[in-house]
Amino acid sequence: MRRKLRFVVGVALMVAAVGYLIFAAVQNTAEYYLTVTEASARRAELSGQMLRVAGRVTADSISWNPATLTLAFAMTQPPADPSSPGIRQVATTAAPGAVFRVISRGEPKPDMFAPGRDVIVEGRLGPNDTIEARQVLTSCPSKYVPKQPQ
Repeated sequence: MRRKLRFVVGVALMVAAVGYLIFAAVQNTAEYYLTVTEASARRAELSGQMLRVAGRVTADSISWNPATLTLAFAMTQPPADPSSPGIRQVATTAAPGAVFRVISRGEPKPDMFAPGRDVIVEGRLGPNDTIEARQVLTSCPSKYVPKQPQ
């Protein structure tokens, strides 16, 4: 009987350890991202914190230095897509023209990075609406649209 009790306690400890590891992994990887407008409205409470922000690369704002792997650009809120009525913007008190300056150091520029491209930036929100990016992810277009013949 004593041997059986030790076995049950050992199995229970292993199950508890595996359960804790799964819970911790899900907590660390399940990150919600904010839009530029939402992050701008909550900039005071998010200052200095790690976050993910989704937006669109502003034209004529890209600076890339391949020698130091430094990428700097501005991102803004993309316009609402009327073809997707199920997605609604959360009401915020931010200015409609919210812009974040993004600086990524030590990471290569994503292949699909270009002006007007939608990006998700993961990093720390600093002063003056600057995000020190740890990672810059580009998103592919949601649907293929062939070029129209001229």
